Amino acid sequence: MRILIATAGSRGDVAPYTGLGAALRDAGHEVALAATASFARLAEEAGLEFRPLLADPRAHGDVQGKSALLRAAAAFTTDLGEGFADAVDKGKDTDLLLLSTTTAPLGWHVTEATGIPSMGVYLQPTAPTGDFAPAVMGARSLGRFGNRAAGRFALRMTDRVYGPAVAQLRERLQLPTLTATQMRRRQDQAGWPVLHGFSTALVPRPSDWKAPLTVTGSWWPYLDASRRLPADLEDFLAAGPPPVLVGFGSMAAGHGERLSELAVHALRRAGLRGVLQSGSAGLVADGDDVLTIGEVPHGLLFPRLAAVVHHAGAGTTAAAARAGIPSVTVPVAADQPFWAARLAAIGAAPAPVPFRSLTADRLTSALTTAVREQSYAKAAIAAARHMATEDAAGSVVTAVRRLAR
Repeated sequence: MRILIATAGSRGDVAPYTGLGAALRDAGHEVALAATASFARLAEEAGLEFRPLLADPRAHGDVQGKSALLRAAAAFTTDLGEGFADAVDKGKDTDLLLLSTTTAPLGWHVTEATGIPSMGVYLQPTAPTGDFAPAVMGARSLGRFGNRAAGRFALRMTDRVYGPAVAQLRERLQLPTLTATQMRRRQDQAGWPVLHGFSTALVPRPSDWKAPLTVTGSWWPYLDASRRLPADLEDFLAAGPPPVLVGFGSMAAGHGERLSELAVHALRRAGLRGVLQSGSAGLVADGDDVLTIGEVPHGLLFPRLAAVVHHAGAGTTAAAARAGIPSVTVPVAADQPFWAARLAAIGAAPAPVPFRSLTADRLTSALTTAVREQSYAKAAIAAARHMATEDAAGSVVTAVRRLAR
């Protein structure tokens, strides 16, 4: 079967699909990954065909305020719709579309126009549930009725963002007018299948979800068996006790100097060695007790750490739990407060420290708590053992095989 996986967003929204794509390829399928152009190397390293989506979330600037954010998001999704249609056109022999949270609202219309079947492969829970509030609306429960109502509102806001892109895409595909909300309802009524790539160690499958919505466990970025950590990092790890990693992924651009000073100060006050991962923030520090690194595979580094300070993106959250190490979460935006709260709820992290209120004193306190109190490591190890029982990519391979039949 010829499969096209389509996703868009930051590195954390793309990298897990490289491992999923490799698993599908190893099962005998031809797999292509469609994503924005900066992720071509990730696809190629995994041995996947790459098809660029000609959209870039950075092209619309650093926006402030809800109205400006909605306008920028709508502009990005319009660009994304054009790129998505082009990617499908380049592979007219595609047999199956696997659609992420960000591409599904567009992919449904391509499916209608081409007849290519599709399934959802989501990294976040998006369907309304009474069990918790929508992931994009933070961590505070509103009660079962309130959570479901908030979930429906979040979907309406998503439809509003995608509205202009949907209208333009349907015109290009020569389809009759249909709103984003109408298409979503159509998919729900048809029982469109969605596989969710997160672990039930972090988020148990909601009790009120319908049968087509399943949770498989986390999908991991592709990692070549020959890959090794850089020599300077290996030397640093060998030179003393396990350090703490501090990194904010694609978040906190422009805050590098402040965050670097704050992190080093907190690490030293807590008596811990540190590794700063530069990321978009541009973290950097020098010293015998601290090392600055660039991108390295979490799967290789995290098991050798004492803890990790991170922004609580879905991928980093899962990687820390998989490694069985405590987290100190500093959520910035979007679904990050949700994942930070999930780590705290299972006991693998102390209470989150929101980015806007991060200080050296608060980080020192959270680090000391996470590393010195053994309950956090024990909870993380329990989560890791649970995650090791989940055949996440294999569940997707099975679902694809079932569809092919």
